[in-house]
Amino acid sequence: MDTPYLSQERYDELKRELDQLRSVSRLEVAEQLKRAKEYGDLSENAEYAEAREEQSRIETRIAELDDILKSAVIIHKGAGGDVVAIGSTVTVKKDNTDTTYLIVGSNESNPAERKISNESPLGRAFLGKRSGDKVSVSTPSGTVEYAILKVN
Repeated sequence: MDTPYLSQERYDELKRELDQLRSVSRLEVAEQLKRAKEYGDLSENAEYAEAREEQSRIETRIAELDDILKSAVIIHKGAGGDVVAIGSTVTVKKDNTDTTYLIVGSNESNPAERKISNESPLGRAFLGKRSGDKVSVSTPSGTVEYAILKVN
């Protein structure tokens, strides 16, 4: 697994989800299993099968969150100074249009919010660059040119 880079906010959000799964969801599914067992024959008990599937889903998510949180590296906004790094806010120009992106880890990328992953083609192309640098990014429709205007 690659190193998960997370903002403090995302780390806290995943930690709350993990706590919720451990303290509430596990108990709820245990109660569902207990009720389903009271119906008798487990081989033809749909409620029991559904509860077991839910239990499996919860335990899988708990293990996934544990792995992420144990190896997470907390990023800080503006961490790279004048060089684009994870946590940087980058303003770029493409075709006379200025756009600002936040470079984040893959666990919290959200292109609709202009949060791009350090592992995405665009994020990778911006990493290590400075204001004034030109960046070429290969896309399915051809090469796109960006000019880095500002790095925070």
